[in-house]
Amino acid sequence: MLANRHELSKPTKGSGIILYIIEALTTDALSSIMPMRTNMCQGQDRIGDHMKSFNLKLASVIACLSTLCAPSALAQDWSQWRGDDHDGKVSGFTAPELWPSNLKLSWKATVGEGDSSPALLNGKLFVFARQGNQEIIRCLDATSGKEIWRATHDSIELKGAARSHSGPRSSPAVADGKVVTLGVAGILTCLDTDSGKVLWRKNEFPDDHPAYYTAASPLIVDGMCIAQLGGKQSGAIIAYDLNTGRELWRWEGDSPAYASPVMMTVEGNKQVVALTAENVVGISATDGQLLWQTPFSVPRMSTNSATPVVDGRTVIFSGQDRGINAVRIEKSNHGYTVEKIWSNNELSTAFNTPVLNDHLLFGLSHRTNLYCLDTRTGDVLWIDDARHERFGVIVNAGGTLFALPSNGTLTVYEAIGAQYKQLAQYEVSESPTYSYPVISGNRVYIQDQDSVTAWTIE
Repeated sequence: MLANRHELSKPTKGSGIILYIIEALTTDALSSIMPMRTNMCQGQDRIGDHMKSFNLKLASVIACLSTLCAPSALAQDWSQWRGDDHDGKVSGFTAPELWPSNLKLSWKATVGEGDSSPALLNGKLFVFARQGNQEIIRCLDATSGKEIWRATHDSIELKGAARSHSGPRSSPAVADGKVVTLGVAGILTCLDTDSGKVLWRKNEFPDDHPAYYTAASPLIVDGMCIAQLGGKQSGAIIAYDLNTGRELWRWEGDSPAYASPVMMTVEGNKQVVALTAENVVGISATDGQLLWQTPFSVPRMSTNSATPVVDGRTVIFSGQDRGINAVRIEKSNHGYTVEKIWSNNELSTAFNTPVLNDHLLFGLSHRTNLYCLDTRTGDVLWIDDARHERFGVIVNAGGTLFALPSNGTLTVYEAIGAQYKQLAQYEVSESPTYSYPVISGNRVYIQDQDSVTAWTIE
């Protein structure tokens, strides 16, 4: 309607959209009260009608302004581990023409220890960490860092090599007014996002957990919460009704890995793809039936910690000293087949998950170098000379890559295959960080071993 009545140029993004809609609504509202100047003598009823019309339109303008100025309206959400689709990608980011020499610290909030990554939805930042003997999920205002609510539950004492990382490894998932957490002991909790009230809780494997404790992040899809659970001897992938916690289906198999499940669709059929301690498996998202599996056993003193990367029907997976591998999943009359496409033994990833940009795969190698690989052939295109850390994460923000190793140095570079091209580098943490940076608009949220910070790209 407005497009027919106003000759306005239509901006396509950012604050231009705000100005366009507000100008259009304001002009539309004012046009309805202009006749009041000439109709003052035609009775109070008609004047009252014009005033009501004006008030309604003015309310529309104010509502529009309020909604569009909220952080979530112009900034990208990051509702689960590795983003909304578990693929390490964020859309809507516009890289500056000239990168600043430093990022501006907007706020800092002490939250405790953890390797979990924050989740961001509708202007709220959900942070999962540990303080003392309790695991704490906090809801923070993403603009100010102020705490809106918190919820706690008792955790367990970690033993062995894992003691130095006593906080949660799994990241919260947020959808449909619910936030789901998975603690180091395998306790799955669903809470209300507005109040922090516990809606349901599960402990499927009491007193049992993997050697380095529970690490897989929950996955929310199609009204289900899908969690990979288990202990040293056995494991399960279980789907729950997000609203009620009722079990919908369960697949039982070998012990869980330290990676997280992701979604895949083959000929319209949705699957859950996951690494276990010994295999890569595809599970029907409808009934939990095993559709396919391929062996990927773990040698001594190693783990399956890199989440599979899904590219159409192709699954790319890697593990320390076991190269990078690609298989294609095909549907046949007798079920599903797994066809090996290529293997690259020159590189492998240990404690990070690569990210795709078209046919290019960007990752951090077991030798701590950034690399780029062609997913069509498995060939290495480049390896950066600089050494980083074994632990690290990479986010693809529309062709701009953000790499954050555990040393807290955020490296920005281009997602190109020709060569490594660094754009900027920033120190964003004083303590080790093992979580994904959450990039939303011109904000970058970082969680380390003590705090969560919000940085602004100016």
